[in-house]
Amino acid sequence: MDVAKKPSRVTLTGRHVTIVPLTMEHAEAMWLGTREASLFDYLFDGPYEDREAFDASILKKSKSEDPMFFTISDAGTGTALGIASYMRIEPGHKCIEVGNILYTTGLQRTKGATEAMYLMARHVFEDLGYRRYEWKCNALNGPSRRAALRLGFTFEGLFRQHMIVKGKNRDTTWFSMLDSEWPARKAAFEAWLDDANFDADGRQIRALGELAG
Repeated sequence: MDVAKKPSRVTLTGRHVTIVPLTMEHAEAMWLGTREASLFDYLFDGPYEDREAFDASILKKSKSEDPMFFTISDAGTGTALGIASYMRIEPGHKCIEVGNILYTTGLQRTKGATEAMYLMARHVFEDLGYRRYEWKCNALNGPSRRAALRLGFTFEGLFRQHMIVKGKNRDTTWFSMLDSEWPARKAAFEAWLDDANFDADGRQIRALGELAG
């Protein structure tokens, strides 16, 4: 069996957001957009009390190969709205994970938030040739667990006492999406993102989970 490609620092273009490699140019907007400490509750780092420490973290992330970090930017203005990464990259097994997701309040619950995950998944399956796409989160992180299911990942189980993060136990929930499932997931994403799925006030007509069946 052949191997998948390692991700590179590419740009993924959508209608609402653009996925670009994380650089120090994004530090200012991300600093201003993540001043709410609770945004870091389930991440491995943060919250940051001062700009110097925050900038140091952005610089370190911008140089990392695994995880490989990307910025989610507004497609119109280029303003940084969030961060996500590809991680636990295993080309030989064709397995890769999306993680370290940090959305500012300006990105949460928007079309762009969903489009970002669509763009990253499409790149994994269609451009890089992976067969398994993973999502893992702290078992206490209800919003992340709900997001995984909404986006079409399948719950696989609970890893008890999996990690110690910030001095506390972390039980980890595991989710996955397979290449055989991607065509149906892709169709659901594209149907949800279509303008026809939103009324004049911008409210969705059909939920993503409903479209995914």
